[in-house]
Amino acid sequence: MNKRLDALPGLALCALLGSLGAFLGGLLPVVGAAIFALALGILVRLVLGQAPAPLARLSPGIGLASKPVLQIAVVLLGAKLSLGTIAQVGSQSILVMLGSLGVAFLVAGLAGRALGVERRLAVLVGTGTAICGGSAIAAAAPVIGAEDSDTAYAFSVIFAFNLAAVFLFPALGHLFGLSDTGFGLWAGTAINDTSSVVAASYAWSQAAGDYAVIVKLTRTLMIIPITLVLGWLAGRGHFDPALASGQDSPASTTPRPSRPARARLPWFIVAFLGASLLRTLGIIPEGLGKALAEAGVLLIAVALAGIGLSTDLGRIARTGWRPLVLGLLVWAAVATSSLLLGSLV
Repeated sequence: MNKRLDALPGLALCALLGSLGAFLGGLLPVVGAAIFALALGILVRLVLGQAPAPLARLSPGIGLASKPVLQIAVVLLGAKLSLGTIAQVGSQSILVMLGSLGVAFLVAGLAGRALGVERRLAVLVGTGTAICGGSAIAAAAPVIGAEDSDTAYAFSVIFAFNLAAVFLFPALGHLFGLSDTGFGLWAGTAINDTSSVVAASYAWSQAAGDYAVIVKLTRTLMIIPITLVLGWLAGRGHFDPALASGQDSPASTTPRPSRPARARLPWFIVAFLGASLLRTLGIIPEGLGKALAEAGVLLIAVALAGIGLSTDLGRIARTGWRPLVLGLLVWAAVATSSLLLGSLV
């Protein structure tokens, strides 16, 4: 009970900022509730950064809003989408998805080597950019025996470009004259983290957001085969620093896994599909499904406020230039290849 009470102040602040973001988004739909909520969260974090005590008190609720609330919001969005729609969108996006995945890993490998970025860090940046940001990094890090510092670097790099994508993609989409479907496909295949996909696509339109969420969740399924391949490569010593540098005796401070780790499918994807199944069977009627989806959109604003409040811009700045340049190159390559491939679908 105490833990729940501890989360109330931060959760209340996220709800307040999310509601304010939704209000401002209604006044200026071209920006949207999610982007307003994220920006408000970042601004409040900058102010609270000067006062560590209040920030520490708010942290439990901010953490609750920035992840579990977002996942619940995604599940609610599934309540208005039938499995037929999901299958159709998934089949339309699979070629774009596979193409951008290949580009991400190719550029991460080549650019990482040219920049002198350690192989495991380059793999984490490539995996996070190619699939789903933090979730993919968290799944891949133990499989390849990544150091904690590599994981922290990769999270910071990916988050920096997640943040940029939320603000840049809608503007670029208008510049390129994309349709709702075209933008949803682009956002779903080119933006890293689920939260950023949701923020950018729903800032564009409701239709683009619905499409992008399906594409993004289909893309997230790639965690399973990619993690299994990385585990197989790790078992063959591919990520051992000593072997990679040509030394005879390994000197890694992190033990290599003796066998591939199990790839776990995020629970909210299963729940999203379950909600869609209930909608398909008519157990969730159309009106209720629409209401649940609207509640999900509001929860997205609350979650984005939490993500803004948890954004440490100073940590991103301290990441160092080489991983950031690598992240920029991979991100740009994925965005460009996804846009080009999407125009051919």
